Amino acid sequence: MNITWLGHACFLLEQEGYRIVTDPYEEVEGYPELRTSAHAVYCSHQHFDHNAAGRVDLLPERESPFAVREIPAFHDNENGALRGPSTIRVFTAGGLSVAHLGDLGHQLSEEQLAALDHPDVLLIPVGGFYTVDGAGAKRICESVRPRCVVPMHYRFGSYGFANIGTADTFLSLWKPEEIHYLDSPSWEPDGTAAGVYVPAFP
Repeated sequence: MNITWLGHACFLLEQEGYRIVTDPYEEVEGYPELRTSAHAVYCSHQHFDHNAAGRVDLLPERESPFAVREIPAFHDNENGALRGPSTIRVFTAGGLSVAHLGDLGHQLSEEQLAALDHPDVLLIPVGGFYTVDGAGAKRICESVRPRCVVPMHYRFGSYGFANIGTADTFLSLWKPEEIHYLDSPSWEPDGTAAGVYVPAFP
C-alpha cells in the first residue's frame, strides 16, 4: 500500500491502482487549493477542513481491494458536547491496516482500542485545541501500539490553523532513533522499521 500525505489531515491510500482519499480539506490557512482524484472519499466528520469531498474528482467505479471498518468517537473530551462526533476508520488492504483517527479529541476506551486491534499504521492528530495535543497523542499511541505512526493536523510554518500547535511536542516524546523524516509526502510502510514517520511537506 502507498500512503501520501496531501496536507492537514488528508491522505491518499493506494492499493492495486485503487485510490481512497480521507478527510479532504478546504480553506486551511496556508495550504493551496486541494485537487485530486479517487475512487472513494471518506470524511471523519462534517467540518470544512475534513469534508471537502467536492475537491476530489471521482474515478469510475470498480471493485475495491480495501476493507473499511468504522469506530465511533468524539471531536472533544465531553462526549461530543463541544464539537460533535468524529469517526475513526481502519482501511485494510494487501495485508496492511491503516487507522485514520479523524479529529479525535479524547483518550480511547477499551472498546475502541479493541476495535482498532493494533493497526500497522496510525494516522493521528497532534496539534491540540481541536484535537488531542502532542502529549495526549503519545498516550494514545502507547495504548494502540501500532507499528508505525504518522502525525497529522498540526501547524507547520505558515501552513495550518494558527491556534493549533506544531508537531514538536509530540515528536519530543519519542527517542530520536524512532523518528524517520521522509523526503517525500508518499511512503510505502510495508517492511519498514517501526517508529514515527513524518512525510515531507506536500
